[in-house]
Amino acid sequence: MANKYQRILLKLSGEALLGEQGHGIDADILDQYAEEIKAVQAEGIEVCVVIGGGNIFRGVKGATAGMDRVQGDYMGMLATMINSMALQDALERKNVHTRLMSAIRMEEIAEPYIRRRAIRHLEKGRVVMFGAGTGNPYFTTDTAASLRAIEIEADVILKGTRVDGIYDSDPEKNKDAVKFDTITGDEVLNKRLNVMDLTAFTLCRDNKTPIIVFNMNIKGNLKKVVCENQSIGSTVVWDQ
Repeated sequence: MANKYQRILLKLSGEALLGEQGHGIDADILDQYAEEIKAVQAEGIEVCVVIGGGNIFRGVKGATAGMDRVQGDYMGMLATMINSMALQDALERKNVHTRLMSAIRMEEIAEPYIRRRAIRHLEKGRVVMFGAGTGNPYFTTDTAASLRAIEIEADVILKGTRVDGIYDSDPEKNKDAVKFDTITGDEVLNKRLNVMDLTAFTLCRDNKTPIIVFNMNIKGNLKKVVCENQSIGSTVVWDQ
């Protein structure tokens, strides 16, 4: 069976790396994510990853506590680099070739982000991680994920979360919440569902980039979405 997608961008939240801990990075979660990515990459899928930094620092939260917003956002970008480096190490310990690219120049630990170079790494079978967001304050890692996915012509954005899709209300607070298997972008906007921030979502809409929201914490789910054509999570589609 042919794979449904050839090139994917996986968006992970920094908070997911907390696991059962109150702070930092849970080694078991990190290892599980690396194993999931390795399984997909072994099927010939070109994989790139964007990770948030919320387990270490959130710029917006820092700003609301009195810190300068720009300063806080740059600190958040550095947090995404820490998470990206941790995932890179976990993957390479599993013999998966990787490249870490940063939107902020820090040559000692990462390559500068260059679109053509990123695409070439993917074509050579390397897992590519995009760190430091867009390199600009006031933009989230969701926006960075959308921007990079469009730039490298990914077939889909896979948003790995701790819930199994998009609901009409928070399923962790409302046991009667209704899940959408497929939903249009206009419905997401009209219902004000929190799939991505508006900037990220608009980028995807303008470029007709599909989004799949699924539970990354269930083993095997990533491969089911990408390689086995199983209906996992919720898919955002765009009117043609």
